[in-house]
Amino acid sequence: MIRVLLADDQALVRAGFGALLNSAPDIDVVAEAADGAEAVRLAVARRPDVALLDIRMPGMDGLAAAERILADPRLESTRIVILTTFDIDEYIFEALRLGASGFLVKDTEPEDLLNGVRVVAAGEALLSPNVTRRIIAEYAGRPRRPDPVKRLGGLTGRERQVVALVGEGLSNEEIATRLVLSPATVKTHVSRAMVKLRVRDRAQLVVLAYETGLVTPGWMR
Repeated sequence: MIRVLLADDQALVRAGFGALLNSAPDIDVVAEAADGAEAVRLAVARRPDVALLDIRMPGMDGLAAAERILADPRLESTRIVILTTFDIDEYIFEALRLGASGFLVKDTEPEDLLNGVRVVAAGEALLSPNVTRRIIAEYAGRPRRPDPVKRLGGLTGRERQVVALVGEGLSNEEIATRLVLSPATVKTHVSRAMVKLRVRDRAQLVVLAYETGLVTPGWMR
């Protein structure tokens, strides 16, 4: 069973999402929270596989709650998905930077919500190539505290190529076609790069590719 924590300040939203998630035979909502502080407490108590956090909640918001959860060594196996009302939210990029595995829009289709929880629970990032490109286009050019380029020093030349293409929003299959490799080989390169760069998932790999200058937005070239 995939254990889920659901945090949203709107009771109706919690009820609707909770009923949908519990209707799946492989998903169990083990806790519900009305604010970020409660979400953090319940995450520690119930150790969910996936925490669905509304980005805007009173008191401690979803971003602050995500930061607390992701920084807690007791919760290293808990994956974060941010819930947002808007297709692109100004906090999404920061959430990915902190280690969130992706985000879902609240009006997403029911099946997409269930599949999204399964994808994240399996350790993948909930970011389609199209969504990745849009986030990058909207936020990657904003000034941030850059990580030193030497962070990439441990990568092989091929791993750098693969990380750069991940940063551009390409899927493993698209990267395989571009580099004339098998998808399995690309997946191996991605996995090794994540270990070397100490990132949790593909979403953080995209962020790092831009922060280190390995990839730059088109308008900045």
